[in-house]
Amino acid sequence: MTGSEETGPARAPTGTHDVLWPQSTRWESMVAAFADLVERAGYGLTITPVLEYASVFRRGAGEDSDVVGKEMYEFADRDGQVLALRPEGTASIVRAFVQHHPVPPFKAWYATPAFRHERPQAGRYRQHHQLGVEALGPADPDLDVEVVWLAHRFLSALGLERVTLSINSMGDEKCRPAYADRLRAILADHRDQLCDEHRARLDANPLRVLDCKRPGCREVTADVPHLVDHLCEDCSAHHARVLEGLDALGVPFIADFRLVRGWDYYTRTTFEFASEAMEAAQNGVGGGGRYDGLVEMLGGPATPGIGFGIGVERVLLACDAEGCYPVEPAALDAFVVDVAGGTVARDLTAALRRAGLSADRAFDGRSMKSQMKVADRSGARVALIVGPEERAAGTVTVRDLRHGTEQRSVAADQVVAEVAALARQPAGPAGREEEA
Repeated sequence: MTGSEETGPARAPTGTHDVLWPQSTRWESMVAAFADLVERAGYGLTITPVLEYASVFRRGAGEDSDVVGKEMYEFADRDGQVLALRPEGTASIVRAFVQHHPVPPFKAWYATPAFRHERPQAGRYRQHHQLGVEALGPADPDLDVEVVWLAHRFLSALGLERVTLSINSMGDEKCRPAYADRLRAILADHRDQLCDEHRARLDANPLRVLDCKRPGCREVTADVPHLVDHLCEDCSAHHARVLEGLDALGVPFIADFRLVRGWDYYTRTTFEFASEAMEAAQNGVGGGGRYDGLVEMLGGPATPGIGFGIGVERVLLACDAEGCYPVEPAALDAFVVDVAGGTVARDLTAALRRAGLSADRAFDGRSMKSQMKVADRSGARVALIVGPEERAAGTVTVRDLRHGTEQRSVAADQVVAEVAALARQPAGPAGREEEA
């Protein structure tokens, strides 16, 4: 045991968290809504290992990126292989594309944990969870529009109204180097005003200074030339088509020259969603962009790509801040209360479940009063009560838990049909079945 481990009751590691039922119902609903949206756009679920060779992220993100240099969980396993816990979703999908050669266009979606050793903050954990899509093959700017629209549509469908979209172009290998040289020369004259981090990294990646939130860097970069004004003809046309498409689809956006994001593989379109309902320093809920050279970096043929990742924890915080997307666990159709030995409860719950209904029961031979308390807490529509009298008569008492006192006796062989009929009747606002 190391000195950092707890000696008291077991706890989750620092920077991680548990999501218990019924809170997990909200997560489950969100993933299902995301899957429904993106699968209707032709994206299929892709599952990749949580572990990757560390080189997958080093080659893609760049050695000087914050995530690779400071936050990635990297270690040698018992075989001496240098592995990493996945810090983001894109590189793993691209690695799988390179390895398995699916026919482009390859459109994938994922729901995955990601790991970064950073200081835990609200909605930012060392193990967090991402939803995302990746589209590999087309270089068409209309694909960029589709990807951005999907993210926008998903967030809007959750009820979020105070989320803004920022967008920029990172250019490509033809126009970005010249701009980077020009920016480096300008910033070099003000090196003393830059923060320590970007003063040290200025020569390697001057564009990262644009994204810095520290006052000195913000002041120095306030009036520097914008990359979008120095794009080559192809990148300029691509960017214009993306903005035109977003306008046509009614997706509002803010042109943000500072938006360069933290991964070195981005080219051309880059975008980010932020919640105005949350503290500015921690209000990012997702983002992404185009990465037309990443497949080549990982050993594959030249293949354009674009995608995004959305943080589940951050999105739920944004929903809480706006008071939207409440999700209640689905109510049980029936709860079986058996004080006649438990055999009927065992067989009846199985019969209900085989019929496609949701049912639960109590265990350990508890009293009628105790079992009814559990039934009430379960949220079930009805309680199916079996005592010695019901068992002897071959009946079950059906008690309506939403109305409290209404109950009737039903023949045991008709109970499943009775519950199924009740389940087909929608409940009104006050819990009463709506009349046809």
